[in-house]
Amino acid sequence: MDNRQAIGSWLSGPRAAIEGAGADLGYRGEQLGLPEEGPGSIARPGRRLGALAVDWGLCLLIAYGLITDGYGQATGNWALLIFFVLSVLTVGTVGFTPGKRLFRLRVVELGTGRPSPLRALLRSVLLCVALPALIWDRDGRGLHDRLARTVEVRI
Repeated sequence: MDNRQAIGSWLSGPRAAIEGAGADLGYRGEQLGLPEEGPGSIARPGRRLGALAVDWGLCLLIAYGLITDGYGQATGNWALLIFFVLSVLTVGTVGFTPGKRLFRLRVVELGTGRPSPLRALLRSVLLCVALPALIWDRDGRGLHDRLARTVEVRI
């Protein structure tokens, strides 16, 4: 590897730099036994962020319209509580939130295929903390998914 490749490797990310050095990491979800493309494959970050934005917007709308009279700190706090309850109830029962359904995503447990309410609770608590969701592994799963032993897949 020459200096130009070493200096420019940050543009394409660490995965491309590792693969450029000759290591084969495989595709995202291969270690979990998931397909590379199509239904059942790991959800891409764009879809996940889109679903999160829809869910957060819905929670803000509920908090603003039904609980608080104006937009302020209290609205954001209520929206977070509503988001937590929405996430626990919907992921724990049907496997997706309204935003995930809109973007054709589902949360599944690695062993059984359906997240238990306890796993949905753990996942939601960690997602509301936000920091675990920002730490990803090479399969593209957030730390909240790894700790809850779940994965977000395409429908």
